[in-house]
Amino acid sequence: MDINFAVPCLLGLETPIAEELRNMEASDVRAENGRVLFSGDENILARANICSRFSERVLVLLGSFEAHSFEELFQGTRALPWEQWIGADDAFPVKGYSIDSDLFSVRDCQAIIKKAVVERLKQKYSIEWFEESGPVYQIQFSIMKNKVSLMLDTSGAGLHKRGYRQMTVKAPITETLAAALIMLTPWKPDRILVDPFCGSGTFPIEAAMMAANMAPGMNRSFLSEDWKNLIPRKCWYDANEEAQDRINLNIETDIQGFDIDPEALKAARANAKMAGVDKLIHFQQRAVKDLRHPKPYGFIITNPPYGERLEEKENLTQLYREIGESYERLDKWSMYLITSYEKAENDIGRKADKNRKILSLIHISEP
Repeated sequence: MDINFAVPCLLGLETPIAEELRNMEASDVRAENGRVLFSGDENILARANICSRFSERVLVLLGSFEAHSFEELFQGTRALPWEQWIGADDAFPVKGYSIDSDLFSVRDCQAIIKKAVVERLKQKYSIEWFEESGPVYQIQFSIMKNKVSLMLDTSGAGLHKRGYRQMTVKAPITETLAAALIMLTPWKPDRILVDPFCGSGTFPIEAAMMAANMAPGMNRSFLSEDWKNLIPRKCWYDANEEAQDRINLNIETDIQGFDIDPEALKAARANAKMAGVDKLIHFQQRAVKDLRHPKPYGFIITNPPYGERLEEKENLTQLYREIGESYERLDKWSMYLITSYEKAENDIGRKADKNRKILSLIHISEP
């Protein structure tokens, strides 16, 4: 079965997602602002969910059309072949968003889309009432500048939920964003990587999974695994087996995670073990002012505090000065920070070589 897909993502990640989808043998891959479109069969559906590091979720794109009125929304929705996916007993909740469009009430759009799908299925199945007691087919809609896209969510929980983060600490970075930020740096698995504010370990764990070529979705389930009438279990088994065959845990790595909070390190170690990469990471209780490493050409990739809490704001200047002082002691290292702290460069004492707006990614390297 040839299926059209849409993968939503953070702005700026369209190109790497398109590249990884092509490597998965997806067809007709094309990037748009905030999403990547592609096509493929049931095997690609399973493979994209299990193997994509940077995508937010994998959606089946049923159709797109323009709508300026509720009548146009209703007719456009009813015209789509919902019966090819949704059975007479299946559940089909609706959610979505509307931006810069004539139809701005999300609740009203939900109701109209639901009604249109019901009318279509009533006609096809010759029934008047839907129990919705079967597998869930989550309908997603987006309305951008009056263009409606109607989709089915195949992932369920967002793909940033890898399944390994059982223990968390305050203000964790998402796994997909951490993986993307690592990818945007020149770091390679044979280079040193240190996160001096590792928290629950997301940066080191994502780096270790990348180094070991471990697919991020191997430790979780997906909503469309219940769509057995459409996607054979063999698709999921084959995709998992392919991913398993690519793993290499016998690699030499120097990936380190530091934090001053013992509870954070406890969480980080537990999460790394759950991810299966605990042997590739060294965690240690250490303040950033004590950061040292004897070898050159390493990388600092981290998400330091940036003053969301009052007690943090009072200490930010000193903390970022300590980051800068520790960095100056390292030999020919590069540093990448994700932060919204406006005085970061000033307090670190170095001007960033580059600022990239995915939140705010600051890069400092040796001249």
